[in-house]
Amino acid sequence: MAHPTGTRRERLRREAIDEIKHLAMRQIAESGPAGLSIAAIAKQMGMTGPALYRYFANRDVLLTALIRDGYADLADTMERTARSGAALPASQRLHSVAAELRAWALVEPQRYLLLFGTPVAGYEAPMDTLVAANRTLYVLAAIAAELLPDAPSPTLGALGEQFHTQAVADAVGISATALMAATTTWTRMHGVVSLEVIGQFRHMHIDAGLLLRREIDSVIAYTKSGLSI
Repeated sequence: MAHPTGTRRERLRREAIDEIKHLAMRQIAESGPAGLSIAAIAKQMGMTGPALYRYFANRDVLLTALIRDGYADLADTMERTARSGAALPASQRLHSVAAELRAWALVEPQRYLLLFGTPVAGYEAPMDTLVAANRTLYVLAAIAAELLPDAPSPTLGALGEQFHTQAVADAVGISATALMAATTTWTRMHGVVSLEVIGQFRHMHIDAGLLLRREIDSVIAYTKSGLSI
């Protein structure tokens, strides 16, 4: 049996932080991110507000921690899915990654909406949260790079130049065309998944899983032909 590492004080601190985050997500599930209250969490834990501030200085710091955790968990999930299908054709891997994102969102709807739903009024996530957020895009870009045609790409135009600038800024070996194809895939995936999570398909008798697969098939066809760029 594995034993937690660190001193007893460190373990207790980690346990307290985990409980705070758990209660925070419960609040968000009940009343949305705007309803997140440090004071209410402290009361549930039998603590004073000032005592809880030793763990999170304010609501925004707690919100940022939840967002970082969400992006990291989603990225881990997508990277693990891509690695497990490394021997499969790129098109199959892209379908697997898209299906895994959808599954994650349906299991963690409030967490998904915290990342991709309506922004919280008065809150601006720190730029470093983009590091974990971009990891999901890099998974798609790596697959897109395999799908792109061998022939030289056409002129990318103004939008392409923006992707070129971003690719250079990211400096992770992703071409502008792969990043553009990945972003197209990303918007298609989140378009379907977001609508499903908020219940838009509930009374339309539409299988969102089939719709997502069709969207990915469309992206694959365009990417292979070079038309998506």
